[in-house]
Amino acid sequence: MGYLWSPWHGCHKCSPGCKNCYVFYLDKTRDKDANIVTKSKTNFNFPLKKNRAGEYKLPAGSEIATCFTSDFFLEEADEWRAEAWEIIKKRPDLKFLICTKRVERILNCLPEDWGLGYDNVAIAVTCETQAMADRRIPIFLKVPVKKRFIFIAPILEYVDLSQYLGSGLIDRVSVGGESYSNARVCDFDWVSKIFKTCKDYGVEFDFHQTGTNLKKDGKIYSIKHREEYSQAKKAEEYLKKFYQ
Repeated sequence: MGYLWSPWHGCHKCSPGCKNCYVFYLDKTRDKDANIVTKSKTNFNFPLKKNRAGEYKLPAGSEIATCFTSDFFLEEADEWRAEAWEIIKKRPDLKFLICTKRVERILNCLPEDWGLGYDNVAIAVTCETQAMADRRIPIFLKVPVKKRFIFIAPILEYVDLSQYLGSGLIDRVSVGGESYSNARVCDFDWVSKIFKTCKDYGVEFDFHQTGTNLKKDGKIYSIKHREEYSQAKKAEEYLKKFYQ
């Protein structure tokens, strides 16, 4: 079972994929400015919260999507990050996933005892275009981490990952389309090609959401938001059978 932990909220657009960012979209509907970065007042220590019996509310083995309404390596979070790392260390029984566009900041933001990485932390880099992949992944491959993921989300074009998957350093590739109003098209042909590349290199693949507008066989389908995830899983199963 997966959980979302947002120790801080808010971010700054820095990449083509940020144009229609879901955080900015949702904050606007609540009359909030997503550019303002704030520390969580109630859930900063979410992984450490306990019930009345003194047991952790988050069960061992849970996957924790960390800082998905901001960026864990954002400059404004420098004063809070050390405390967040301490919380992560105190729950070695949880699996934390940290996703970032700011790969150039990772090395300077790791805890002193990081070594080759914490066993319970996976770091993902977001690369929505080939240009972003070619800029970020070479830096990412130099970061000491036990598990490396690549997120192609929101996917804006076909991204050839073959030169990077061949390194043997990437554990998973996750692809997703863009959601909500003005969402750009996710072409299923791009997804299919990336799936095939992952299969060729023995890298785990995940199509986590179709996005609002999915193009398949020349036709664009409008997908309801609540169905983006289930439709993506059906499409992923189709790819598995097609490329058997």
